[in-house]
Amino acid sequence: MKLSAITVERYRSITKAYKIRLGASTILIGPNNEGKSNIVRALSTAMYILTREHRFRVTNARHATALRGTRYYEWERDYPIALQESQPNGQSVIVLEFELTDEERSAFRSETHSKLTGPLALRFELSSTNTATIRIHKKGRGAKKQSEKAPEIGAFVAKRLSFQHVEAVRTAQSAQAVVDDLVSRELAAVEADPRYLAALASIAELQEPIMSRLGTSLSDTLKTFLPAVKSVVLEVSQARRYAALRESCQIIIDDGTPTLLQYKGDGVQSLAALAIMRQTTEASAAGKNLVIAIEEPESHLHPASIHELRAVLKDLSTKHQLVVTTHNPLFIDRVAVGQNILVSDNKARPARTVAELREILGVRISDNLTSADLALLVEGEEDRIALHALFSGLRPKLCSALESGTLAFEPMGGASNLSYRLTGLTNALCLQHVFLDADEAGRRAAQVASDAGLLAANEVNYAACLGKAESEIEDWYEPDVYRRVIQQQFRVSLDAPPFRSKKKWSQRMAETFKKQAQDWSDPIEAAVKRAVAAAVAANPSSAIAPAHAEGFAAFAMAIEQRLDD
Repeated sequence: MKLSAITVERYRSITKAYKIRLGASTILIGPNNEGKSNIVRALSTAMYILTREHRFRVTNARHATALRGTRYYEWERDYPIALQESQPNGQSVIVLEFELTDEERSAFRSETHSKLTGPLALRFELSSTNTATIRIHKKGRGAKKQSEKAPEIGAFVAKRLSFQHVEAVRTAQSAQAVVDDLVSRELAAVEADPRYLAALASIAELQEPIMSRLGTSLSDTLKTFLPAVKSVVLEVSQARRYAALRESCQIIIDDGTPTLLQYKGDGVQSLAALAIMRQTTEASAAGKNLVIAIEEPESHLHPASIHELRAVLKDLSTKHQLVVTTHNPLFIDRVAVGQNILVSDNKARPARTVAELREILGVRISDNLTSADLALLVEGEEDRIALHALFSGLRPKLCSALESGTLAFEPMGGASNLSYRLTGLTNALCLQHVFLDADEAGRRAAQVASDAGLLAANEVNYAACLGKAESEIEDWYEPDVYRRVIQQQFRVSLDAPPFRSKKKWSQRMAETFKKQAQDWSDPIEAAVKRAVAAAVAANPSSAIAPAHAEGFAAFAMAIEQRLDD
């Protein structure tokens, strides 16, 4: 069973958010105070009624359940304030739609004695008397009859669905509350054990003389002021003794220094609360489909921790449904754009383009990334010049992507800038792929980015050459393409023996220059690389050496696959 959609009407700031489709991971984004959290709280309210109150205490023939005294719905707080005077009997409405498997449809008919065609939609009407009326949200034949079975239908859903709301403010107290509840439930299982009962009896026996003595002392004191008092008895009830033993745990985090959780920093407290809530929720779900709503997972976290958390949430979404509110581009789904819900002007709708996501998040990006879906990071401008010509001249699919702007090059100004540029691209809502020289600098930069959670193994290619320990993109080029240019511009012949060695291109070129009494420095190396890139761009069809054609083709296919994905 999956929660497939939610509709919210007249709840806090939301006037109407119609049929928000929910997938494995749904991201709610928008400016502050526009209603993201209110959609999540509306979902939380309906799920609370469904999963906590699924017995539906029937207060009238319409199957209303009383919510007075709970924190989930208060009409004065949750019904739009602007409407309260003109609509004193107005109702907040929340509709949840569920997709059932064929097996669940069969069980539905068996357990509720009702037939279901299409999705199951439950309508929650929250009134000014702080009661919730649950109906089957459908029109036409059978609607009234099914609504009369709301308690049975609600129980059917509750048996198969579990929900956890992780609020934006996550403190040690919130983690402690979850752990206390978990410990209480688990310890309750041993309370029937004879050894446990015998231990409690021993505690009671040890406490009894002290309580008796204190009772006598209090009795004597009270009689002085209240002569009618005959005696005072102090006792600890069995229930309180059970409760005291259940709720006396502490959370100690040892990350080098064992410390109580409440004395850790805000970031550690936030992550600990998320982790504990996830663990306890998954444990209590016990085979049910689990829906987890998380508000602003990035709160209080260092950027590196945000990247780690993104990986955790991505993994979690493969097993459960997530609904996430965020201001951080890192959590945006840049592939399934429609799974991002734009919340503004008290309404909500799916995003249509990445550009909309960038606009609502206030993302500023460079001109060449304005419409890009995939950014290809290369080490320098000369790499961009050469690869742009090679892709355009040899790979029609990549040529089309470059012309439409869906693929864009991003020169990094050196491999050492990789992590910094990856962070910027993530914030710009671009998918990224990386092409590096297969040398120490390139591999080190990739490792640093990988350790920071910025780069996956399938997001990088190297200019590797068989038979070479280190190589660069220039090693892929056919020397005849640029041989004449080097001779004319730098008076250096590439027929010299040093250029035919097994070293990487820049080392071979440096030794060749020096062998012919020419200087070699960083500026000269940059000038030579620009000249080589220009020669490649002028002759793309013959630029890749036959020995390296397979490596170039594999790299190009990897980019094509990323665009397909």
